[in-house]
Amino acid sequence: MADALRRDALGTPGVVFLVLAAVAPLTGIVVIAALGIALGNGGGMPGAFLLSAVILVLFGVGYAQMSKVVTGAGGFYVYVTKGLGRPLGLVAALIALLGYNCFVAGAVGTSGFFTANVVEQVFGWHTPWPLWSLLSAVAVFALGRRGVDVSAKVLGVSLVLEVSILLVLDVAVALRTGLDVHAFAPGVVFSGSVGIAFLFAFNAFVGFEATGLFSEEARDPHRTISRATYTAIVLIGVFAAFTTWAIVSATSVDAAGASARDHLAAGDLVFSISRAHLGSFLTDVMMLLLVVSLFAALLALHNSATRYLFALGRSRVLPAVLGRTNAANGAPYVASGTQIGFATLVAAVYALAGLDPLADLTASMTGIGTLGVISLQALAGIAVVAFFRRRRDPRLWRTAVAPGLGGLGLITVTALAVFNFPTLAGSDAPAIALLPWLLAVAVAGGLGLAAWLRARRPEVYAGLDELGLDAEPAVP
Repeated sequence: MADALRRDALGTPGVVFLVLAAVAPLTGIVVIAALGIALGNGGGMPGAFLLSAVILVLFGVGYAQMSKVVTGAGGFYVYVTKGLGRPLGLVAALIALLGYNCFVAGAVGTSGFFTANVVEQVFGWHTPWPLWSLLSAVAVFALGRRGVDVSAKVLGVSLVLEVSILLVLDVAVALRTGLDVHAFAPGVVFSGSVGIAFLFAFNAFVGFEATGLFSEEARDPHRTISRATYTAIVLIGVFAAFTTWAIVSATSVDAAGASARDHLAAGDLVFSISRAHLGSFLTDVMMLLLVVSLFAALLALHNSATRYLFALGRSRVLPAVLGRTNAANGAPYVASGTQIGFATLVAAVYALAGLDPLADLTASMTGIGTLGVISLQALAGIAVVAFFRRRRDPRLWRTAVAPGLGGLGLITVTALAVFNFPTLAGSDAPAIALLPWLLAVAVAGGLGLAAWLRARRPEVYAGLDELGLDAEPAVP
């Protein structure tokens, strides 16, 4: 029985494509940036993206150093285990399972809803959203069985297309109206509901942390993962800030918040600007590329969620069958099928209950998914500092100060996400307001699982300490 992922399948560009596709730049601008402008700091949203990138680069300094020492398909689960011990490592594992699996379930619904909506608007065909959700899930499963390198190629094409159409819009706005530097004035950036603005800005980066998940499949992982992490954070931050700068300049910086709120119900702020600057044809192209972007995000998030299931199956924390791989291409096909099957089942339950795919399915699943992943990042930030302090590493800036500052920023964002969860999820429903308690359930479940494994399956518990630790290279 094979239980090894395919080695040397991904270089730095491949890992970056997988990560940036999960971030889904077009979706991030059309949905997340527009919400940040409307509900956050209005015309100061470009500055919020840049400052968020700075915080994440600080976190990435320690994360990059950790990736040179620790590799493993379990990503942050492995990092937290090595930094904070096995019980908290299992807490991280359950938070990761909660966050990523909910994210994928929400993405199944989002992809189906927007695909049906765009097909109707562009072609005039009315089709049910569950049909497109099912087709998306089947396509994801088929690509998942082909191996991660195939997914990286598909995601690379998608990424180039969606970034290209947004850059065309950016240039058109810059040539016709100019770009207003007033958007970066401190009084503008820190105006309005600045906490909400930063919450949505960080939401646009969710997925960058998946670089470590592909370390077993990367060529020269000690270098590839750190390079991919820095590249992903910088590209996301610069691109999101520049494109959002074009959007708020097109509406005027001072009026951006009001304009975004006027378009909030229809969710068409970016499309309205595109029609004014690019015309109907290219706007229809942008809408079709939004469908591609959503599918790419679904595929990339599925790959991340699958590797957490695979890692837990291989370590026998979960059923060992989840750790099986295809001997020909190293694809974790059992974990892949289980993950997309679960996400599809969740979407089917919402559909059969007659619930709205956007207001109910996407709001609840994407909201708790975002909270889970941000919490996981914060926990990993603490783990990185603890790991290197325990080793008395002399590189204080790279292993303590920078990651410590980044970790504090992530803890702050986690608190913002908890206290503003209805805004993050886009719903005031009482049931959705209770979803953050699932994090407490994951913490209790992880600690309980650790106690049970230590008492009943000590060999499995002891094996957790051997996860992903490679020989440490010499300190430069």
